[in-house]
Amino acid sequence: MQSVAQTDDENWDEKENEQMVDADKKQQLIRDAKDSKQAFIKNSSNLKELFDKAVGYVIFPNVGKGAYILGGAAGNGVLFENGKVEGFAELRQLDIGLQIGGQAYRQAILFQTQSELDNFKKGNYSLSGNASAVIIEKGKAKNVEFNNGRAIVTMPKAGAMVEVSVGGQKFEYASAGDY
Repeated sequence: MQSVAQTDDENWDEKENEQMVDADKKQQLIRDAKDSKQAFIKNSSNLKELFDKAVGYVIFPNVGKGAYILGGAAGNGVLFENGKVEGFAELRQLDIGLQIGGQAYRQAILFQTQSELDNFKKGNYSLSGNASAVIIEKGKAKNVEFNNGRAIVTMPKAGAMVEVSVGGQKFEYASAGDY
């Protein structure tokens, strides 16, 4: 299965005229996001119920994270509302501290409230240092709950790192209609 490669763009705030996801890679990204949703549901005792209750959710099927003291993560995702593709998003993260390694993982943010979803869709959304995610490992079911209007889940795919953090993540968003 082919995955959409992630890019690291130094011009984070200057992307107004660029597409977040190349048009030829959008369909693959959507397929990867749907596959990731099924993987999350398969490995969590209650995620299907949360996906059904959420007003919307964004799935990043392939986030790459690497670090040697200074670390970062990047990924592209798909925002779904009422089960339909609403738009595309970018995830960027910068970490400073004692860390080493690399990892690929999936991440989903499920929005419990319309206001939290609307905040995400405004663009320049961020998760603060106190945001936490439930880490789902294959074969180890975990219960996930909404907290502050959202639920955040990650699932490691490959690599070796001590942890996956979500604090300090920034997200940009473009509706599907902008393409």
